[in-house]
Amino acid sequence: MNYKEALEQKIKLINHYLDKLFNSIPDSQAKIIYDAMAYSIFAGGKRLRPVLMLSAFEAVGGEGEIIYPFACAIEMIHTYSLIHDDLPAMDNDDLRRGKPTNHKVYGEGMAILAGDALLNKAYELMIKASLTCSGREALEAMDIIATCAGTEGMIGGQVIDLLSEGRQVDMETLLFIHKNKTAAMIEASLKAGGILGKGTKEEIEALGQLGYCIGMAFQIQDDILDITGSQEKLGKAINSDIKNEKATFVSIVGLEASRKYVEKLTKQGISALEVFGEKAAFLAWLSYYLMTRTY
Repeated sequence: MNYKEALEQKIKLINHYLDKLFNSIPDSQAKIIYDAMAYSIFAGGKRLRPVLMLSAFEAVGGEGEIIYPFACAIEMIHTYSLIHDDLPAMDNDDLRRGKPTNHKVYGEGMAILAGDALLNKAYELMIKASLTCSGREALEAMDIIATCAGTEGMIGGQVIDLLSEGRQVDMETLLFIHKNKTAAMIEASLKAGGILGKGTKEEIEALGQLGYCIGMAFQIQDDILDITGSQEKLGKAINSDIKNEKATFVSIVGLEASRKYVEKLTKQGISALEVFGEKAAFLAWLSYYLMTRTY
């Protein structure tokens, strides 16, 4: 199997469902909010979280269309968080994925509402999908996503990240930020995909372990790329962590130790997939692919 082609096919499939969703929105006096939502959704994201969800669903033998509303929802939640993260009150970034950030195009007020609208639309999608299911799987998946996106997950991590700006941060605090701000939603994507596919408890636990490991590795790789990457490849300003006086793995343990930790976490995550055998070959490949990414 050509895994790169498989990845591109999954991204294409997710984009198809997102296109279908936004093309079905009725005419409205509030059309500008849909324009602002679509601007960030279709700004060229990696679609990592929905790809992971779809891949976990396939690994446990999941069947049917139930996965696609949830895949779209997880991308909407991720995108809302980026819109808000870029605001002047947060990271104050002008570029995201090589384009002006949402508030630079639509203004701060509309950007806040676009983020709010994406979050709300995500729950609309998941609730409507849950109403069509006879089992508990959709509700259980939504519960995990809601928890990992909330105050005990992504938002909680963002809170500590914000409070830590300009302060000396120890490794325990940095691990908390990375675990909650980034890894939680990656873990949720994999576990929700496993649950929707009716995986076993052992399979879902393995997917959760993979999610934690590659989620942490992903954020540490971001810390590395903020120092070593180029604005052209990343599509956003480099050295933004230094500008915002944020502690990172690189600033605490150094560049080489950070790279070694990314490799260690990736291998640890992949080892959790042994329970699947060849069924998780794509997930193992994707984990290595993320470890070596340059953007």
